[in-house]
Amino acid sequence: MLDQTLEPLRAVIARHGLSADKRLGQNFLLDSQLLDRIARVPGDLTQKTVYEVGPGPGGLTRALLKAGAKVTAVERDRRCLPALAELSAYFPDQLQVISGDAMEIDEASVLGDHVHIVANLPYNVGTALLIRWLTAKTWQPWWDSLTLMFQKEVAERITAKVGTDHYGRLSVLAQWRSEAKLSFPVHRSAFVPPPKVMSAVVHLTPKDQPEGLSLGTLEKITAAAFNQRRKMLRQSLKNIEHMMEALELAGIDATRRPETVSVAEFMAIGRHWEKLSA
Repeated sequence: MLDQTLEPLRAVIARHGLSADKRLGQNFLLDSQLLDRIARVPGDLTQKTVYEVGPGPGGLTRALLKAGAKVTAVERDRRCLPALAELSAYFPDQLQVISGDAMEIDEASVLGDHVHIVANLPYNVGTALLIRWLTAKTWQPWWDSLTLMFQKEVAERITAKVGTDHYGRLSVLAQWRSEAKLSFPVHRSAFVPPPKVMSAVVHLTPKDQPEGLSLGTLEKITAAAFNQRRKMLRQSLKNIEHMMEALELAGIDATRRPETVSVAEFMAIGRHWEKLSA
């Protein structure tokens, strides 16, 4: 019912003279059915706390508010603030807008726990934000789920299975700490202006903290392995002390290449290496 009296998003953008800024990695989504579909991915959001990065003129924000969420949105582009203020007035007590850079916000202290992050992430900071959310020192994290729009290639790297072309360091990190799935692709024509690449929505939910393996160890091993992904493990990992012994104890053939090593196998290597290095 609310949606029937809301001014069309295109009209809001025109009235405020807004246009996507390439320097901020912006591409506006206007398709209300697509936006509603994204808002449904995390499940029922009624009275749930949702964090949105880069709302722009508020297309996805509308969908989240209509779904009953209490949204905190951080927007770096001050040109968009008046449009978001109008949206806040239309949905009383549901929307808080923070003017600032998402990379500089202490999200856990601002939002608390049990937050659903839903965002059409600006392309220029999307991967950096994801890595930050996945590499929190304390685990379980402050967020309950991530529903994020990425360039399709990045989405495929996050969700790639072992042995595929896209499988790499980001795949291992994401799947070590979360269940990651590609929800659906999004055609470039859905955006204004259309980006040069296709996009996709990914959904991640946190796993329990893996025992006997630190984040630092996993990052060290995968960084060395995938830095030379076409080389055998015995070559790419040879400069890390005790690593050949760790491979042997984990039952991993040192002539394998990193893209053939599963997340569970990287975890096994890391656990043995930590014991040998203690």
